[in-house]
Amino acid sequence: MLLRTDLGDEVHRYQKSLVMLFKGKRRVLSTSPYNGGYQEGLTAVFNHDCNPGAGMAAKIKAPTYAEHMEMIAAELGLEPATTAGISTAASMDNVSIISERHDKLSVTALVTGGVEVNGGRVGDPASYEELKEKHDDKELSGTINIIMTVNVDLTPGALTRALVTCTEAKTAALQELMAPSRYSSGLATGSGTDGTILVCNADSPYQLTYAGKHSKLGELIGKAVKAAVKEALYKQTGLSPQRQCSVIERIERYGITPESLWKKYVLLAQEAKISKPAFIHNLELLDKHPLLVSYTSLYVHLLDQYAWGLLEEEEIAATALSILQEIKKIAQVKTLETNFTDHDPATFQTRLLDNFAAVLLAAVKQTDDSANSVDGGAEIV
Repeated sequence: MLLRTDLGDEVHRYQKSLVMLFKGKRRVLSTSPYNGGYQEGLTAVFNHDCNPGAGMAAKIKAPTYAEHMEMIAAELGLEPATTAGISTAASMDNVSIISERHDKLSVTALVTGGVEVNGGRVGDPASYEELKEKHDDKELSGTINIIMTVNVDLTPGALTRALVTCTEAKTAALQELMAPSRYSSGLATGSGTDGTILVCNADSPYQLTYAGKHSKLGELIGKAVKAAVKEALYKQTGLSPQRQCSVIERIERYGITPESLWKKYVLLAQEAKISKPAFIHNLELLDKHPLLVSYTSLYVHLLDQYAWGLLEEEEIAATALSILQEIKKIAQVKTLETNFTDHDPATFQTRLLDNFAAVLLAAVKQTDDSANSVDGGAEIV
């Protein structure tokens, strides 16, 4: 047994699954494709890893995803009629289990997750329209799955409000990690296939009616889920504040990547003056420099605020120029012209990115193994 929850329920890990067996009456709200929604008669819930192995596509075992999950429940030795489940390509060995308690109240979050492939921002372009096409082959690469328990009873409305708070906590975790969408230039708010199961104790003598952020229950949900999501992402993919302290990690969602920089370098140089391995090596020397990361973060936030309509072109151009001047000082770029004079909205963002890429390329070209000192005596490491 992996865990006995504060509700007395048993959590077992077997057959690439986490299975929670209820020891009493439970109210459940879930996104499960079968027995989903609000339920009072369930006896178990599970989270299943459907990943067949590296480089292999997950295949469903039935005509529909719901029928597939019923088959998984049966294979796990559960009664499908009273079971709900969610699935993922994340390993159950990388589950994060975090509990938060206050007085008689406790919340536990069991989270698996990844957003490297499938991270998305709400409102990103969709991949299909269900009313017009059959789409039962669920893509599971990169999914944040949450099973969350509350040791007291909640009204159906409070349980539903807990789902809102839980989702906000997940999104806050992604925001604090600056995890990128893979479908737009925005920050991720989740993945395209996230699943959630909320469980509360219908046998408890205590019943709560609210789970919003002003309530102690809402606070505990926020703390437990946010911490568990961060830990699960680190366990599964290594996503962490340390990894995100990177020039490329900060700006790649706007299309500036090592490969795009290399192609631009070759184009501008006409013939590459250094090899690609040397180019990537020099870029890596700059990538983790804390001041460069800080100024890159400011630059990216300008791009975000432009996309959100919070700042005008003229304001952004002046600030962007100041940031690039500071980056040039740090990287010891002596001469490089930047152009923000043409404020055509159709091309303004492109020019912002081109100017940043030009400064970064100039820094990479003059960086080598022996030139690790930068302005002010700091070292590029």
